[in-house]
Amino acid sequence: MQTTGKKKLGVSGLLGKLVRQQMFIPLAALLLLALFNLIVDPGFFQVSLGYNNAGNPVLSGYLITILDYGSELAILAIGMTLVTAASGGQDISVGAAIAISGSVILRVLCGRDSRPETLQAPIIVAFLVACVVAMLFGAFNGALVAYFRIQPMVATLILYTAGRSIAAWINNNELPIISEPSFAYFGGYIPGIPVPTPFFLALICMIIIAIVLRMTNLRLYTQAVGINESSSRLNGLNPELIKVLSFVILGLCVAVAGLIKVSRLSTINYSVVAKDIEMDAILAVALGGNPLGGGKFNMTASIIGAYVIQFLTTTLYKLNVQSDALPAYKAVVVIVLVVLSAPTVKDYFAGLGKKLKSQSMSKEVG
Repeated sequence: MQTTGKKKLGVSGLLGKLVRQQMFIPLAALLLLALFNLIVDPGFFQVSLGYNNAGNPVLSGYLITILDYGSELAILAIGMTLVTAASGGQDISVGAAIAISGSVILRVLCGRDSRPETLQAPIIVAFLVACVVAMLFGAFNGALVAYFRIQPMVATLILYTAGRSIAAWINNNELPIISEPSFAYFGGYIPGIPVPTPFFLALICMIIIAIVLRMTNLRLYTQAVGINESSSRLNGLNPELIKVLSFVILGLCVAVAGLIKVSRLSTINYSVVAKDIEMDAILAVALGGNPLGGGKFNMTASIIGAYVIQFLTTTLYKLNVQSDALPAYKAVVVIVLVVLSAPTVKDYFAGLGKKLKSQSMSKEVG
């Protein structure tokens, strides 16, 4: 009886410890989606090697689609995680900011001619200009939040409203088209490499942020400001600077996502490009188990959450769910996450765990 009681206690204790891990939610969601698709259609996991119009080998399949489009969402999740942790709010203007940065890239590459035969500037120059512009808009949002004490969603509502009009104004309301084949590599495939390029861009961003978080005090300072701004100030930190910096880093992530977006089609549709992507980025942070009120964060969990969101989106498309209905399904996920992260729900499960533990100990003694 005593041995059995210890085994039960050990299993329940291990399960409780597992559930309390922050990575549990995104990994559990990933597992559930994988099992669902495995039951409904095992062909969902099939990956095939084919050739594109240029005759280059490319991998195709639902998993490759998740890897492809989930990568640009993972890039945004990196910046959104820092903004959430530092400011205790979210930036809802990233979709409009992507439209602006993408429009800037096309403007630099096209020059005065919206359909040039040759590029008017190197792609790297256009990307760097877009980075500067995106960082400036990020600093603008950050200044409104840090210095003017405006709630992040309200502050970024300005760019959310005006951003796409600014993007159209940059190119005189024209739809520029890039005919240079190499420009399409960033949103498609590099010749000879069958894996989508956005995955490698996301991998570079992950490596850079991992090095920054490990080699600097950015993680510590961001979490300190998000947990208690007044206390961090007393300890010599500059909360305003940390908040602005988080929005500037998000601006860099936006510029990378903007490059991927316009590279996919070699043009831009100002009203449609990156539409509602800010909601997916916020959901990725939440699905990663990060508190939306700021403070401690787990960057790896947010990145996994981004791929889970794309997994969900691809699954819904496979089930022939209309694109207009996707936000409704994602809203259900948001509701579940908010409810599970509510203090009352956490207290309930904590009390339930203690009750089960005490009952196991009582049986062991008996």
